[in-house]
Amino acid sequence: MPHSTAVLDAPQRPVRRTARRGLLAATLLLSLTACSMVPTMPEPMPDTVIPTEGIGTVPEDIGNLSPDGFDAAQRMAVRIRNVSCDGVVRGTGFAIDSRTLITNRHVVDGNRNLQLSTYDGRDVRVETSSSAELADLAVVRTVEDLDAYPELATTDPKPGDAVTVVGYPNGGALTVTKGTVIQYTSDPLNANLGEVLLTDASVEPGSSGSAALDADGRVIGIVYAKSSDGFSYLVPVSTLQSLLADDSGFVEQPQPVC
Repeated sequence: MPHSTAVLDAPQRPVRRTARRGLLAATLLLSLTACSMVPTMPEPMPDTVIPTEGIGTVPEDIGNLSPDGFDAAQRMAVRIRNVSCDGVVRGTGFAIDSRTLITNRHVVDGNRNLQLSTYDGRDVRVETSSSAELADLAVVRTVEDLDAYPELATTDPKPGDAVTVVGYPNGGALTVTKGTVIQYTSDPLNANLGEVLLTDASVEPGSSGSAALDADGRVIGIVYAKSSDGFSYLVPVSTLQSLLADDSGFVEQPQPVC
């Protein structure tokens, strides 16, 4: 299976072998910056992690999305800055209705102050945030209305399907990267979650919580980690839908005392 040109420094070798090495390698939580602390996760981080520093890419075209789809993707993606007791964590979120964002648990954990901004620079105030125990997902409720929100796909993608990731790598400009769903694999960070998606779409620190879209602009997964050899991990949309349908799926976070 061919690799996307967006893969970060990944040698050209058979996908099965590369994916297997990606699973054995540690995954990097994408919200980390040079001054941030590693968020607490259910399982310890392996020692073989290789941090990847990058500045992201500016798309030359809109990839798998139509002009209208790309515009909607721009308007639904939100930059997140989490000021916590341990420093600042940067990530991405996306709207699922007028006042609800989805992101990663590790992006919002331990926050004293969540700062949200839209693609056009508008600041959005936060009402509450809550996290899932099962998966690396979180819900953020906002005070003001958000600009737009995409449709959630009704089924998970299949290996070989195209994927487009929309987010704010390194806390910078909105970026679109393209790739392919490679396979389903066990979650390397949360053993109790079950299977997650492995893709070759390029992601960077700050991409955590980004929406991964199919060719029709529907959300098929949420970026939460990457491997040391440049592959990205997604929580499948079916996991998100199951948690949203369960009243106990997300628990409100208390304010930390530093």
